[in-house]
This record gives sequence, structure tokens and C-alpha cells, in this order.
Amino acid sequence: MPEFVVCALYKFVTLANHEALREPLQAMLESQQIRGTLLLASEGINGTVAGSRNAIAELKTWFEQDARFSGIDYKESISAEQPFYRTKVKLKQEIVTMGVEGIDPLRVVGTYVAPKDWNALISDPEVILVDTRNDYEVDIGTFKGALNPNTESFREFPEYVKNNLDANKHKKVAMFCTGGIRCEKSTAYLKEQGFDEVYHLHGGILKYLEEVPAAESMWEGECFVFDNRVTVDHQLEPGQYELCSACRMPLSPEELTHAHFQAGISCQHCHDTHTPEQQQRYAERERQLQLAQARGEAHIGSDAVANAEQRRADKLARKKQQQSKNKAS
Repeated sequence: MPEFVVCALYKFVTLANHEALREPLQAMLESQQIRGTLLLASEGINGTVAGSRNAIAELKTWFEQDARFSGIDYKESISAEQPFYRTKVKLKQEIVTMGVEGIDPLRVVGTYVAPKDWNALISDPEVILVDTRNDYEVDIGTFKGALNPNTESFREFPEYVKNNLDANKHKKVAMFCTGGIRCEKSTAYLKEQGFDEVYHLHGGILKYLEEVPAAESMWEGECFVFDNRVTVDHQLEPGQYELCSACRMPLSPEELTHAHFQAGISCQHCHDTHTPEQQQRYAERERQLQLAQARGEAHIGSDAVANAEQRRADKLARKKQQQSKNKAS
């Protein structure tokens, strides 16, 4: 049975002509039958793709031909199935959206900490450990003792820092994220705000799970990933969670048995947020999906990870709408 290499990658690098890279990179991915999404911005590249071992090797060779991509950060894991349905190269203002102008990890950034040294750092009682990911990711798994910023979007992280962290009080701050990109930008932001000792996990959670034996691990739970595997365990094998096709929330095995869960239609997080018309549309999509599976065909309408930021934005919009209703009443 063929296996797929899932390759998460990013690099902060000045790309003056990032728009010109989109079409040749898209063509390269398609020629190698690599699926997934890569983001290009003037500040660099970010994304996750999957393909055969040879195809991913060809992609790395393609990057090596451009000196600007030298030293690009890769994290790899294996999937028995292709975890993406589409191939996309997108142009963005930022490769990870914080929404604060002038934050440049190429100019100032925190101290990188190798996975093998991470346990010792976060065991220091003077270190404040902050998970820079979003709330639904933290709920699935995090490092022992980590603070949850309770953010629904990375754009909310600067506000969390403003309200909860103090450069004069919190002398040592360590941060982490899935692959390393969010915590790298977070350390750059904290350094700009006057924090002195700022650390981040090099390669993120995925590299930690890859390199640190489970018996020595301080990681608890599973790690959310932005592909159809939904989560991975400490062996980087697909975890126990599934996505709600309606609201894209990750669901635990227990939540899949909840009374409000209907496959493809709703879950306990969204059962009262959809109109009858939406529910009917979701039901029809689920019916078409089941028919396609019965015929042994792929149904791209089930792509649950084509745009992770959009699905979180939808949830945030519903939350704000509810807040407005509460204020009105």
C-alpha cells in the first residue's frame, strides 16, 4: 500500500517578488501530484503538503535551487491516505496572520530551543509557558503547565499579551505552536514589546513529538493538524478526533456520541447555529458523500481543511453575532 509524506514547511525570508512565484510553484506541485496548501507573502512561505516520498524530495530540490529558501524548516510525518483534496498556492499579506505591522522575525526574534532541551526549560519555575495556538487546539492537547490564551484567532494574541503579560514581571517567557511559525512570530512580537528572555520551541510540537521519546515527554493529549488526519498522537500517527463537517470543530470520540451529533450535519457546538436551509444542504452533501464512498470515488466537497482560517472565522462570526443578540436583549 502506498504511503504519503505529509510535509509541513515554513521560512521567514524577504520575497520581493512573491507574486511571481505562485504559478511556477503551483505547476511544480501539480506535476508531482502533491496536494495541500502553500502560502506566499513578502515575509516568506508557509504551509503543509503531501505526496509520495519522491515527490516531496523533488519539491525540496525545487526549493534548493533558490538560495532564498536555503534552510527552510521541514517537519514530516506519514499518512496511509492522501490527507488533502486540492493543490493550492495562495498569495497573502502574512504567512501567519497576526495583523500587527512591522513585526519581523528576520530583525528580532526569541531564542530557539531544540526539542531535546525543551523539557529542562519549561521545568524552570521562573519560566512562563504560553501556548500560542487557538483554544480548540489547546483543548485537544498541550504541554504540562502551559497557559491557554483562550484565543480563537492568532490575531487575538497581541491583545492577550497586552492584558496578561508584563515585561517587568515575566522575565522568562517560553512559547510553542504546532510547527514553529506562530511561536516564532510571537517571540518577535514580545521582543518588540520589551520582553528580554523569550524562548520558542524550534520546529514546534511536531518536531518535539518526532524527536522526544514518549517516555520522556511532557506533552499531554494529541496535536491538532491542519489536514484530514485532524490530530496526531505522540508517534505522529492519526489520532482519535474527527471534524464536524458543518462547523469544522474537532470532535473527540465522546463528542461523536453526543445527542446533537449528526454525521455531516451538526454537533454539540453548532446544532443551534444553522438555519433549516443550511441543515438541508449539509444533509444533501452528506448523502452525496456516502454515495461517492460507496462507489469508491473521492468527493472533494468533503475537504475539511481547505481553509483552516476561514472555518475559525465562521465560528468567531457566529460568536460575535450571539454576543450582539445578548446585548440587544
